[in-house]
Amino acid sequence: MLLAIDVGNTNTVLGVFNGDILEHSWRVKTDPRDTADELWLQYSSLVEGFDITGIAICSTVPAVLREVRKLVNDHYSDLKSVIIEPGVKTGVPLLVDNPKEIGADRIVNTLAASTLYGKDGPAIVVDFGTSTNLDVVSPKGEFLGGALAPGIEISVEALAARAAQLRKVELIKPKSVIGKNTVEALQSGTIFGFAGQVDGLVNRIIDELEELYPNSGDVSVIATGGLAPLVLGISESIEFHEPDLTLIGLRLVHERN
Repeated sequence: MLLAIDVGNTNTVLGVFNGDILEHSWRVKTDPRDTADELWLQYSSLVEGFDITGIAICSTVPAVLREVRKLVNDHYSDLKSVIIEPGVKTGVPLLVDNPKEIGADRIVNTLAASTLYGKDGPAIVVDFGTSTNLDVVSPKGEFLGGALAPGIEISVEALAARAAQLRKVELIKPKSVIGKNTVEALQSGTIFGFAGQVDGLVNRIIDELEELYPNSGDVSVIATGGLAPLVLGISESIEFHEPDLTLIGLRLVHERN
């Protein structure tokens, strides 16, 4: 079985694959202060009972990546492991100015999106996490670049911190766009506002893709990330929801290596 680990700025997602089937997954908080031994205690307790034969890892947090690398060397050195970093075979051409600055999660998301949805045309991955990432995939599975915006939660936290009469609210869809009180107004501005932001960016990206790849087929728009459910059914441009897109990408990279 393959253990896939996606270390994000806010949360870490772990999944166990039996072949191409995701048997189980977990979401835990990311703490950049954790040591390799602390991570091993946490991860090993979660996957106890699974026969782990390989590990695939991507991380957007350098401090955790260092400790995860030590964890693998100390406790899983006998397993077939791959850490997504420069030099690893992913099969994803990076058509950007500086390929080394592209986050590993964006690369594996591109691979998964191209494999699952990109057979008939380009694709756009909208990853709702600490930041909201829009990653653009060519019909050939190339990473073309994209757009980065502040994430939903950190935007709400920043607003509450800077505005004296506003506060953090539960992130749920309000009854209407026109909020009748402060809580509903904040929920409306956040949920409908971010959905509108994504729709606007997606439409502009599609216009550019149609110029780059005329007659290449419809553009698939895939949502992923822990906060994606907040805008599903509200965003007019999102067609598919794949919560395990990054884990699937890690599995695909592990197979290629």
